[in-house]
Amino acid sequence: MYRIPEDLDLSDMVGEVTTQIMVGQFDLQFSFGKYHFAVQSNINLVKSGKVIGVWQEGVWPPSLFFEIMNVSVVRCRILDDRTIAIYLDNGIEIHLKDNSDQFESMYISIDGELGPWVI
Repeated sequence: MYRIPEDLDLSDMVGEVTTQIMVGQFDLQFSFGKYHFAVQSNINLVKSGKVIGVWQEGVWPPSLFFEIMNVSVVRCRILDDRTIAIYLDNGIEIHLKDNSDQFESMYISIDGELGPWVI
């Protein structure tokens, strides 16, 4: 809805791992260190350029989402004003997308910062 701001700094995620994924009725939540994500839009897992897993609102995540746990972040990029890519040590990429012009797609909270980033 609001697009991904250019000044969102995710660089401190490098080296962090997620140890837990929380499933809500309308969102999927996970953290990498001080970065906490609550995502309401589809989440794509990509490996070697192919989508290998998708989480959608209202659906339990496929077992491939276990593959993102306890794996280090090696890089994080904002691909464009709608897409964040988190690259993991095992070759999997997590693609988060702002896919709505009407509703919020995700919230990103960063420990030590005031309020979440609403995208």
